[in-house]
Amino acid sequence: MATAATSNALNNSNGNTAGESSDSNNIATTNVPYPHIFQPLDLGHTKLKNRIVMGSMHTGLEDRFYNYGKLAAYFAERAKGGVGMMITGGISPNREGWLLPAGGTMNTRADVINHQRLTRAVHRHDSKIIMQILHSGRYGYHPFVVSASPFKSPISPFKPRQMSIKNIKSTVEDYARSASLAKQAGYDGVEIMGSEGYLLNQFLSRHVNQRKDEYGGDINNRMKFPLEVVKAVREAVGEDFIIIFRLSMIDLVKDGNVMDEVITVAKALEEAGVSIINTGIGWHEARVPTIVTSVPRAAFVDYTAEVKKHVSIPVMAANRINMPETAESILSSGQADLIQMARPFLADPDWVNKAKNGETDLINTCIACNQACLDHTFENKRSTCLVNPRACYETELTYEPAKKAKKVAVIGGGVAGMSAATVAAKRGHKVTLYEAKDILGGQFNYAKVIPGKEEFFETTRYFLNELNHQGVTIKLNTKVTKEMLDEAKYDHVIVATGVVPRSLEGTLEGADNPKVISYAELLSGEKAVGETVAVIGAGGIGFDVSEYLTARHGQPLHELGPETLKDPSYRPEPQSVADWKQEWGVDDNVDYQTDGGLTKPENIVPMRQVYLLQRRDGRLGKGLNKTTGWVHRAHIKSHGVMQMPGVTYDKVTNEGLWVTTPQGHSQLLRVDSIVVCAGQESVNDLMPAVTDIKKGKAIKKGKTEYHIIGGAKLAAELDAKRAIRDGAELAAQL
Repeated sequence: MATAATSNALNNSNGNTAGESSDSNNIATTNVPYPHIFQPLDLGHTKLKNRIVMGSMHTGLEDRFYNYGKLAAYFAERAKGGVGMMITGGISPNREGWLLPAGGTMNTRADVINHQRLTRAVHRHDSKIIMQILHSGRYGYHPFVVSASPFKSPISPFKPRQMSIKNIKSTVEDYARSASLAKQAGYDGVEIMGSEGYLLNQFLSRHVNQRKDEYGGDINNRMKFPLEVVKAVREAVGEDFIIIFRLSMIDLVKDGNVMDEVITVAKALEEAGVSIINTGIGWHEARVPTIVTSVPRAAFVDYTAEVKKHVSIPVMAANRINMPETAESILSSGQADLIQMARPFLADPDWVNKAKNGETDLINTCIACNQACLDHTFENKRSTCLVNPRACYETELTYEPAKKAKKVAVIGGGVAGMSAATVAAKRGHKVTLYEAKDILGGQFNYAKVIPGKEEFFETTRYFLNELNHQGVTIKLNTKVTKEMLDEAKYDHVIVATGVVPRSLEGTLEGADNPKVISYAELLSGEKAVGETVAVIGAGGIGFDVSEYLTARHGQPLHELGPETLKDPSYRPEPQSVADWKQEWGVDDNVDYQTDGGLTKPENIVPMRQVYLLQRRDGRLGKGLNKTTGWVHRAHIKSHGVMQMPGVTYDKVTNEGLWVTTPQGHSQLLRVDSIVVCAGQESVNDLMPAVTDIKKGKAIKKGKTEYHIIGGAKLAAELDAKRAIRDGAELAAQL
């Protein structure tokens, strides 16, 4: 039966969202910009002040007790930012459930003391905090891994031991003890992780569960273990405690569940005493992207809405929701009762308060790049955020008001320069930002026009608005000279002049042929290409260019005109959800009956023939980021890009590009165009000297200190993560 704690939150006969007043005018007359977001949710024994939940993210701080002060500051900043409820990173109920050796646990009284630092910090700001109990199952990176069946995952090097019935029963007790200790630590509830391919999901799905006993077979048997966990937890914590179950709404793996099975589990979870059902999408091993930037916003919300039709407790939507308009639309249409966002709160801890105050343009939007969050997690590093380097570094990277306002010049309007200028101005310095071109953004302007990277427009929008908000003087179309700087007598000059594409002229015969263009000329719309193209260089930029040339959505830049791209309000049309699902083989039926919701991907007819070449032998894209690189490699493969490693570039003629293959054969690629993506060179001519550049030391000239950051300090492939952090860290020290 539904618990007393949740029965008061059921949908009423008028069809209102769970927990809302039956007075429909209550929302319509509110003064906040997004009324459904800020409608409280009554759970009976407690009330959430709004419908926004910060979802679970493993930051790396959870695993060591001495980092809990930093973790408390991280959560406190987001609670202060207005979020109604937040969920911790995964905490294991026992040793077998560790994600990493000696991972974060909640199974002793000593753990309670550490976790109280988090709960007290959050409760000071009138927010709820939930501890996620996560048993990694066969995803754990340690030799004690267990699972429903003894099948090794593609994620961990360790083969799991099949859990015995005795092991299952003891694990149920471990969950209950962990939840009880969480309550003692001051948590408002627990989330039981049952999705993304972790242990309980492994039991729920035939993808892993091949057992022949009472815990295997049909869905009624496969869900027995998760239900026993929920019932034991409810009994241990009582009725006045939130229990969230994160349920996989679509597995996206072979032999995954169908929607009828998902609904069966959802109904049983409600009966077992769950307060809220949260959305999980896909397994970590799925070959369908679920959270990268190329996934359209709210691409999976229809599956959540289908489950919501069959239960009476609140249901939470998740995955690729990052702006208030999207969240409000989901809530107002009744597709979900709550919105979970995770990475958007790494990007901007004040997301909720900005939405409430109508300051959407000042939200530092998550661009779903994964470069500093998930990529760091898989590299066993502390998570942070590309667009917000303070994330998870709140106690170390502080923007305290400057003791004395200084006169600061920032030369270069790329992301490094904009980062430095905003932070310096926020601290009270008088800042002037110079940019030689008529648009800010630098190399980011090339990245943001790649189809699937439309979110990158939001970062330039954020910086433009923040620069104005902080009172930075912006001077476009201004080529700064050393004489200008000497005359202005700045206290600090920050050289953030970035990089320029490396030319092959002088190193490749025929590189001055009109067929040859740089990636900057292509992605700025300055020049166009023909129907057959060779891309020289298979790093991140080469892959981006190949995707730009082969993607079927997005308008060619040379047709838009330069003024369109300079318009701050311009947004390219992203790929539709329907087209994206067709391309990746995701069943578009909300009541899908295909295993795991998978269908056959659409056969793609390439827009043009592209050859992607690199000098180095071996697989192309080897250096791409772990969590997103496979997506890029899959794209160029499905779009017919010819991959050519280990080639030598010989010469360019009017016929095309001559190369020598790894076998020593001379070959002509008859191409109309050649796009050079062979790296960049730093622009640092304004520095009085270039010694100690890599160390980042200031160079004194008279009374002016010169600093160098970003690409000007070290040329690398569009490393926005390093550039933005460089700018913020330097400005925090001035």
